[in-house]
Amino acid sequence: MSIIAKIAIGVIAIEHIYILWLEMFAWTTRARKVFPLPKDLFEPTKSMAANQGLYNGFLAAGLIWSLLITNVEWAQNIALFFLGCVLVAGFYGGLTVSKRILAVQAGPALVAILIVLFL
Repeated sequence: MSIIAKIAIGVIAIEHIYILWLEMFAWTTRARKVFPLPKDLFEPTKSMAANQGLYNGFLAAGLIWSLLITNVEWAQNIALFFLGCVLVAGFYGGLTVSKRILAVQAGPALVAILIVLFL
C-alpha cells in the first residue's frame, strides 16, 4: 500500500479512537458538545454510548491491524474490509441519526477506500 493510503487509514483509525473516547469515557462531559442530543439524555444513555464506543474501538483496531500486516495484498484486503465497515456505519448513521455523520464518517471512509484501491 502507498504511504498516502496508510496515512488515510491512520487518520480514520485515530478518528475512531477519538469517538471511542467520547462515547466510553467522556459521554457526560465532552460528548455533550459534539453529539446533538438533549442534555438530559446523556446520563441515561451512558451505557449504550459506551457500547457504541467499543464498536468504534474495534473498527480502529482493525484499521491499525491492517497497517501492521507486512503482506501487501493481505493488508489491503483487511484495510478495505474495515474501511467498508466504517462506510456502512457512516451511511446508516447519516440516514438514521444525522446527515453530519455522512461527512464526518462515511465521506472519509469512501475517500480512503478509493485511495487504497487506486494509489
